[in-house]
This record gives sequence, C-alpha cells and structure tokens, in this order.
Amino acid sequence: MQQILTYPREEYDEQKLDKKLIHKLIQEHATEGSRLKTLKDYYLGKHDILNHTRREGKPNFKTVCNHAKDIADTATGYFLGSSIKYQNTAAADLEKLLLAFDEADIDQVDSDNALNMSIYGRAYEYLYIREGENTVDAVSLEPENTFMVYDDSIEQKPLFAVYYYQVKDATDSSVSYRAEVLTERLHYHLNLNDDSKGIAVAEETTEHKFANIPVIEYRNNKFAIGDYEQQISLIDAYNSLTGNRVNDKEQAIESILLLYGAQLADTEEEAHEAMRILREDGLLELPPEAKAEFLTNTLDENAVEVLRNAIKEDIYTFSHIPNLTDENFAGNSSGVAMEFKLLGLEMVTKTKEQYYRRGLRKRIELFAEYSNMERIAKNAKSIVPQFSRGLPKNILELSQIISNLNGKVSLRQLISLLPFVEDPDAELEALEKEKEEQEPAFSQNLPYEEELEDEESGLLEETQGSTNGSRNGQSRAGRKEV
Repeated sequence: MQQILTYPREEYDEQKLDKKLIHKLIQEHATEGSRLKTLKDYYLGKHDILNHTRREGKPNFKTVCNHAKDIADTATGYFLGSSIKYQNTAAADLEKLLLAFDEADIDQVDSDNALNMSIYGRAYEYLYIREGENTVDAVSLEPENTFMVYDDSIEQKPLFAVYYYQVKDATDSSVSYRAEVLTERLHYHLNLNDDSKGIAVAEETTEHKFANIPVIEYRNNKFAIGDYEQQISLIDAYNSLTGNRVNDKEQAIESILLLYGAQLADTEEEAHEAMRILREDGLLELPPEAKAEFLTNTLDENAVEVLRNAIKEDIYTFSHIPNLTDENFAGNSSGVAMEFKLLGLEMVTKTKEQYYRRGLRKRIELFAEYSNMERIAKNAKSIVPQFSRGLPKNILELSQIISNLNGKVSLRQLISLLPFVEDPDAELEALEKEKEEQEPAFSQNLPYEEELEDEESGLLEETQGSTNGSRNGQSRAGRKEV
C-alpha cells in the first residue's frame, strides 16, 4: 500500500524550497524502499526461498516458480498489449498531438508505466525537453526512487515531485547522491551528500518550460497495491512445497541401506570399496539367508499434488489474474464463455484504465500547452483515449456480429471492432476510394447497355412513325367522303 506524503500548502513556497524538508521526505520515502525492492525482486525471480538453509549434507534445492512475473506480464499484456488510440470529440487538430507522441515513443513509455503499475502499484512519468532540441520527450521513472508530495487538503493536489538517485564517479569510484525536485514552474538540482545538517544543497535552479509539474503519477488502484503484492506469502508457500518435494526425492535416492544377516565388509576400506561398487554397478553380494533394503520416508504424492494445485489456484484466484495455461482456457471457447473466465481480470483492468485516464489527461495538457495546441490545451477532455484488450480475437465470430449489426451501427464503429484495423478513419477512406474506382470499371463491363439504349430509341421512332401514318390516312379518307 502506498505511503502518501503531504505538506501544508500555506507553508509551501515554490521560490524558496525548504531543502531540509526535501532531505526529510527522501529519508521517509526510503523507509518504504525495502517493500518496493521486495516487489521488484519477486518479479525478477529473487524470491525468499533463495535464502533458505538446511543442515550441512542435506539436499537444499531452491526452486523458484515465478508466479509474480507471470501475473504482472499477463495483467500488463491484457491492459496495454495494444497501443492506446485517441479520438477527438471537438474541433481540434489531433494529428499534431499524435506526431508529438510518436516522436516521444509514447507507446514504449505506456508499456513501461503499465508494468511498473503492476509490480509496484504505481508508476511515474517524467516529461522533459531534449537537450539542444525543441522536442518533448518522456521516460518512465523507477518508483523506488520517485515520489509525489501533495497538499494536505481534501483534494490532495500535487505540490512537487522528487526523483533521487546515486551517482558513481568513474575516476575514484566515489559515490554521491543527487535529487531532482520539480515544482509547477521550477526544476531544482540538489546535492544530498552534505548530511551534517540534514540539508540538501541546491546546485542549480532552472525553469522547466512546462505549464505544470512535468511528472505524472499513475496508480494501479485506489491504494496503489501491486497485482501480486498480496500473494507473496502464497508464492513463498508454493516455492517451499516444490523445493521440499525435490529435496525429499533426493533424500530418497540417498536413503540408508539396511542389511539383514550379513555384513558389508570386515574393514572400513573394504566397506568403502563395496559402496563404490554398489553405486556404480548396482551390485551387492550377499549370503543366501541375508537380505538388503533401503530405509526411506514414504511420500504421499497425491496429497502433495493436491496441496500444490490448491496453493497455485489460490495465487491466481486472489490476484484476479487467470492462469492462461490452465485447461479451462481451451481454444474452442466461445466469446461469451471467454469473457466470463476473464471477468476478474477485466474488473482489475477497468480500474487500471480509470486511473490511467487521469494521467493521460495531464500528459495531453502538458504536451499541448508546450506545443501551442491551444484548443486541445483548453479542453483536454475532448481527446478520448481508447483502450483495446490484448486478447486473441475470434475473427469468424466477430465477422458474424458485424454482419448482424450492419445498418444498425455506424460503419466506422463496426470497422473499429476488427483487430487488424489500426485506423478506422483511414480504412473508411480506402473503402470509399475503392468504390469510386470500381464504378467506372463496372460500367465498362456492360457492353450491351448502349446497344439496348439504341434499340429502345429506334423502336420508339418506329412506333411514333406508324402512329403518324395512321392518322394521315384517316384524314385523307375523311376528305374523300366529304
């Protein structure tokens, strides 16, 4: 659970930053560092079982079954396995903003943010201007070394962000500690080495050129809990059970040999030689009335397997992240059946999405204000992020749905459902262009059309001529009678 750091706004002065306060806040955040480091270690496979010890001579297999990484990767892939799309709901030029995002490689930043959210329960994104350029860039910062300070109001508005790190001198291997403090307008560069008074010394202060704090915090959920954080004890239990199972197997191999009615050898030297032959050749010579057997600890494999599966199921059940290798995820499952199986993951992802939208709104504002996109900057809510789930699609089932909805839902919306279409608007334009190109070709493929028109025209003339001739004959006949 995240430790939220606050400070009274009435005591805060952006122009005169309290260096002693910064030093104290860093020390306070560092106390949470062990928890954050543990979360990262479990993702990297550095589990508690690696510290497990046993009596010398006993087998000690330290098996790491990395469910933590599986949970984080699955949750991240489902949440942001596909790039975020943006839809404009107002009269604003979205193309310039998307070009700026591409220049900053924002898809990679989103992916890093999503993974940090899954591991640590939160992520931090830092926007900056590239050195020697006028281009906005972005990078995902490590939550182990980054935190945001809020005011103590009910709204908890951010006051400033702090990123601290270690610098090692290549010449004399000396280590120094630095911190970057970013306020609404200023960027403080601090030296943390002077611990005599507990005060961070300001080396340099500059303006960062953004309209607000250029650090964005993304939470995984309300309490900033990682996706596997509350399952670590279960993961430890699974590792321990698996390791002990292998240890027991190894001990069974090295079981005590019991001899009845015989002696292995008369001297110690002969006994060692007999044991060597037994290990290498599997042969043991005994008198007729003697027998030999191993003293082993009999394992109930069925009970162990039931317990192992129960722990594994609990790991995925309580994390709400499904085990995709489970037999329940068969390839022939229908779309509705698959949605029910992924209901827990979908709920977790919806929460991630809600909190991520908040951060995206701030990102859009910072990019737009710096790049003079006035319409977008004034109404960042008009740019609507569209998330798509990283899940294989049943194209046949999807095509049937689109066919049934044709004429009831806009064509653009139907096209956007297709997973292989990245830009629905561009696809609509291509479709219209194909229709325009096919119309002349279709007309050329009808050679009888002109002949049909000529025949109809000639037939009409003959009919009119016949009618006129009949009328003239009747007129002449009438005159004769008169």
